[in-house]
Amino acid sequence: MKKIKLFFAVFCTLVFCLQSCDNGKTYAEMKEEEADAINAWILNHNYQVISEKDFYNQDTITNENQFVLFEESGVYMNILQQGEGDSKLADGYYEIASRYIEVAIQTRDEMFSAGDTLSGNMNLYNYPLYTANSSWSLPQYMLYPEVYKLTISGTSYSAAFTESYQMYSIYGTTSVPSGWLIPLKYIKPSRTVSSDKVARVRLIVPHGQGTSQASQYVYPCYYEITYNLGK
Repeated sequence: MKKIKLFFAVFCTLVFCLQSCDNGKTYAEMKEEEADAINAWILNHNYQVISEKDFYNQDTITNENQFVLFEESGVYMNILQQGEGDSKLADGYYEIASRYIEVAIQTRDEMFSAGDTLSGNMNLYNYPLYTANSSWSLPQYMLYPEVYKLTISGTSYSAAFTESYQMYSIYGTTSVPSGWLIPLKYIKPSRTVSSDKVARVRLIVPHGQGTSQASQYVYPCYYEITYNLGK
């Protein structure tokens, strides 16, 4: 059994190295380029980065254009609206409905350029709502949020999409990116239809905390995400 495990580990390492050679870059080089892209994004948008210690000293609130860096995950977070819930979520199961926009922070040749919108279900293009006197209507993926079941157990947060019109169709997995779950430790989601009251954050998410495609091709994304309690 040990020999089988060893062979499998060596095989996986060999495959990854061959893929890296095909791309002309090592994984370490790709991670370094990703870090450079994140730093350039932060500078270009004039974000102020604070430590987790400063974040806690501010009662887990961020000021305008201020992002806290979570060192362990590499995720940066800015809380736009903490939410109208009575308290932060405790251990248990929750249905969360999110609207989001996903933007590439780094150029990937023949795939997309930095600043391109990769996906989203917010009303990004100012489509008019359907009316009886109009033939215009929102695309289906903009009508509905991404819904997922969240499980909280102590410091462990996990989630899987149960109703997905974008993320599952694009990335082929029900797993919610782990970077999406970090804000749920600090916000207070509630059930609301008000865009002024819904819990809302901005995130910079490195590949290891992002989608399956981001993990595969090693690139970071910028997100704006809302969190609403479901049923």
